[in-house]
Amino acid sequence: MLKSKKWLSGPYLFWSIAFTVIPLLMIVYYGMTDKEGHFTWYNLAQITTQENLKALGLALLLSCFSTLLCLLLAYPLAMILSEKNVNQTSFIVLIFILPMWMNFLLRTLAWQNLLEKNGIINTILSFFHLPAMTLINTPGAIILGMVYNFLPFMVLPIYNVLVKIDKDVIFAARDLGANNLQTFARITLPLSVPGIVSGITMVFVPSLTTFVISDLLGGSKILLIGNVIEQEFKQGSNWNVGSGLSLVLMIFIIASMALIAEYDKEGEGTAF
Repeated sequence: MLKSKKWLSGPYLFWSIAFTVIPLLMIVYYGMTDKEGHFTWYNLAQITTQENLKALGLALLLSCFSTLLCLLLAYPLAMILSEKNVNQTSFIVLIFILPMWMNFLLRTLAWQNLLEKNGIINTILSFFHLPAMTLINTPGAIILGMVYNFLPFMVLPIYNVLVKIDKDVIFAARDLGANNLQTFARITLPLSVPGIVSGITMVFVPSLTTFVISDLLGGSKILLIGNVIEQEFKQGSNWNVGSGLSLVLMIFIIASMALIAEYDKEGEGTAF
């Protein structure tokens, strides 16, 4: 009976091998070879060029800032959701994740229409005879796009952990004389670390590697490392350099996975 059930994992294994393992192996192959198929470190070393280092540094800066902003916005919201009853929480969560049902590209294009020079925001400002603002093609626009698109990935892991905290522990702390700040600092916050780490990882990694948001909201004026990799693949048709730069970004992904494994050993922050 047990052996027969193992066959149920066949479609998943096929999918993982065909669309995850094989593409990763192709990236490794192209990243570690030249156009003649000879082994080389040249593709990875391209990350040290001035242009690529600038793009990587800017991507790290914007992704860190976006992740921090998501955390500051998500934690209070997750706490509010965890204190509601089941019916209220389900409705609020539904409203919150409803925009996620829309295509990622369409959501970003909507913000482009809002922020552009003759967009909705500047049209409203003009109606009230206020000066127009330069919103599009700025780092702030990219951060706004990242926060809007990735905020749910910070809220849900934190909420998933907070809702599992035994209320009796919090009541016991208050009975022993702890005020709200002490209860939060010594009980709620430490117990929610797995969700925080998971949320940070789930926001930081896509923010670091994104190219759609920076392309649409940053224009050609702001290049992140994701845009550089995209250009190597699509415009330069240089799969070798593009794959080499992708392997460099894999270091951050592996580090994030190690962080989750260290602080969320039971998968509390990812089981939602």
